[in-house]
Amino acid sequence: MRNIKMTMNYDGSRYKGFQRLKDNDMTIQGKIEAVLNKMTDEEIEIIGSGRTDMGVHAYGQVANFKTNSDMSIRKMKAYLYEYLPEDIVVSQMEEVEERFHSRYNAKSKVYLYKIYNAEVHDPFLRKYTNHVAKKLDIDAMKDASQYLVGEHDFTSFAAAKSKKKSNVRNIHSIEINQKNELIEIFVEGDGFLYNMVRIIVGALIDVGSGRKTSQDIEDMLEQKDRSQASDTALAKGLHLYKVKY
Repeated sequence: MRNIKMTMNYDGSRYKGFQRLKDNDMTIQGKIEAVLNKMTDEEIEIIGSGRTDMGVHAYGQVANFKTNSDMSIRKMKAYLYEYLPEDIVVSQMEEVEERFHSRYNAKSKVYLYKIYNAEVHDPFLRKYTNHVAKKLDIDAMKDASQYLVGEHDFTSFAAAKSKKKSNVRNIHSIEINQKNELIEIFVEGDGFLYNMVRIIVGALIDVGSGRKTSQDIEDMLEQKDRSQASDTALAKGLHLYKVKY
């Protein structure tokens, strides 16, 4: 069997998330598998590098699938481009070794969160940014973010229904950039808990708006209590930016 690796870009606005659902075909995985099934005349299951939630976007989601098809990679990519919805694009495809696994072989992931920081929102960016009207203190956000870098127990920054055995994760870096009204927060780590990036961003927004301080961020980590942390930032501002192997 051939093992095919894909890199995908998608606008998650109208989807129920990446993972296929039994009672709903409005998922990224469901849409791609439906096209692959017709293309190969096989029952294809794609393995994603991770699951993005409802409304979350991706610049660089990675998945792989096994097939007996002898169709060329060029023709596969063209077929997917023709038959997938316009808001899902397979930007790269390649044949990889049989043992490659998009999730288990990933070394780290980079998420990008976008904030539109102005009195009124931009109607053309409204589906891809979280609008925050109050002027945010970027320097305070940068200072606070450094408390989160490194290996920590992120229980306070995981959704209550997260079922992971351990909440210890390693954040490699947090980079915050601003260009005019657009603030971009890049978070790279070896793995993330359910809603972890969005809760981190919620805490940084609280710091930037003066509701919390850097010390509060440090206290959140130590308390290991979700109820003591900030609200979860909106899904629409989150983008899976890159998966590193």
